[in-house]
Amino acid sequence: MKKIKVNRNNFWTEVFVKQLNSAGVKYACISPGSRSTPLTFSFAKNKKIKCFVNIDERSSAFFALGLAKASKTPVAVVTTSGTAAAELYPAIIEAYQQRVPLIICTADRPPELLNTGANQTINQHNLYKNHIRWFKNVGLPSLKRLKLRRLQQTAFRAVEFSTLKDKGPVHLNFPFRKPLEPFTFTDEVDSLLVKNVNSNVKILKPSKKKLDIEKLKKSKNIKEIVDLIEIEHEGLIIAGPMEYDINLRKQLKYLSSRAGYPIIADAVSHLRFNVGINDKKILSNYHAFLRSTKFCNSHKPKLILQFGRTATSSSLENFLENCDAPRYIINEFGDWFDPSRKSKAVIKYNPEEFNIELVNHLTELKLERNNSVWLNDFNKAEALAKKIKAEVIEKSTFPNEPGIINKILKALPNKAHVLVGNSSPIREFDNYAACIKKELIVHFNRGASGIDGVTSTALGIAQLNEPAFLLTGDLSFLHDLNALAAANKYPAGLTIILINNNGGGIFESLPVSKERSIQKEYFLTPHNLNLKNIIASFGVEYILVKSWAQLSNSISDSVGSTKLNVFEIKTDAGKSLKLRNKYLEEVKSVIDTAFKV
Repeated sequence: MKKIKVNRNNFWTEVFVKQLNSAGVKYACISPGSRSTPLTFSFAKNKKIKCFVNIDERSSAFFALGLAKASKTPVAVVTTSGTAAAELYPAIIEAYQQRVPLIICTADRPPELLNTGANQTINQHNLYKNHIRWFKNVGLPSLKRLKLRRLQQTAFRAVEFSTLKDKGPVHLNFPFRKPLEPFTFTDEVDSLLVKNVNSNVKILKPSKKKLDIEKLKKSKNIKEIVDLIEIEHEGLIIAGPMEYDINLRKQLKYLSSRAGYPIIADAVSHLRFNVGINDKKILSNYHAFLRSTKFCNSHKPKLILQFGRTATSSSLENFLENCDAPRYIINEFGDWFDPSRKSKAVIKYNPEEFNIELVNHLTELKLERNNSVWLNDFNKAEALAKKIKAEVIEKSTFPNEPGIINKILKALPNKAHVLVGNSSPIREFDNYAACIKKELIVHFNRGASGIDGVTSTALGIAQLNEPAFLLTGDLSFLHDLNALAAANKYPAGLTIILINNNGGGIFESLPVSKERSIQKEYFLTPHNLNLKNIIASFGVEYILVKSWAQLSNSISDSVGSTKLNVFEIKTDAGKSLKLRNKYLEEVKSVIDTAFKV
């Protein structure tokens, strides 16, 4: 029988990578390192997996996060041992919180080198245990047929867990002994073993989880909610941050029409986009009008149905904390999105299927409330806030942070992909983004809501989706400068709209602002950096935006570009805060007058 010379480590990892690919992995993000050599070679040799190389492990992991969001497939992340593995943690936390499928492959020293003071060696056993969906220490490479089949099962289960069983990141730890390079042969194997191993590759065919419709129809929760909707005319539908799902949006609109409940639509729920001009069920200005105590006290809902993650708006969260209505949270994994801890139940069902069944029940009851007093009151408050926003925010002079949002939305092309950064950008987006007819696909890192890794995530999204845009702040941009190096290597049609208020502008609106000396030194942290020169050092296209017209034209001109563009808008955090306060105070005053008890 023919014998084949192999490097044990590389034979092992080639078997692993082939199984990953057969189970649905199409992309891998790799950071250079010595101990991870077998993994790197095996991914590089597999022509069915597209690899992206990034010297910064933290940036690489966030890049993978963006790729996984855009492709809706699991993405492998490869790194060497030691602190390199720890650099992946921020992106893993975000993926865990937001249930994004990543397959983390960390190389490790062999067992005999652990706890001996060996270089670049730490305890990597279940390193991410608080934020991982499944962990496996793969063990040292072996050429035994049983061990190789177990390795294939491990690869298969990693994909299965990350996409179906418990969606999110999984961690596989690979210890290797030297030699690591494929051309340094360590063993001879029978050609028959190679043939048998390759024939054992399993293909994962993920299908949409079939719900037991009869069980759903008989569900106690469905019956409770249908009965409550039938008798309670005063309810709310909350659409929190959600991934793009056009079918769910349609079902929520049907539900709203039947129940007569307005939809409180978070800006990253997608409910504010592709909205008809006469569709008054969807509210976008609630952050302003819910600041009216008179309106809130006289409009306590009797039932609340929540879809998506925890809402962005602090006004809405305060409103919900003061509501005693039964509140049901519906999501596929039974995740608890309720900081107020006042929900009655979390219903673990696919939201779209749940809505279809709920609407069917309401249709059988011939329930339809399109013109109730309750709905009209919310529409009135929405219209009043919208009018004041047009007068105060939309007509404001350049530059100011609240006014930027709708200028951008008007300039974006239809079906653009937009990643909204955390801290100030996501709040401005949620507070001021209007309902529009244009279709947009909005992405977000709202799992842990960190400002790190945002540019890398956007760059990962842009590899598959063009045109792509990122709305970000200066501190977040500085946190992830290494992403600009990856952008040179993997150019994509990404445009960054960089709002620069010279550091920590969000703290102007927080209670700490009352302590001016402490706030300035420890919270605002002005960096006073010339971002133009920093950006230019990476060879990235740069424009300093000096007017609303230039912003609009620059966005339009960037469509179709295959390069990274950065459009910087310099703002004054203090002046922007005054403009926000003026708008919110005027809305509160008008709503208080309009809804006197």
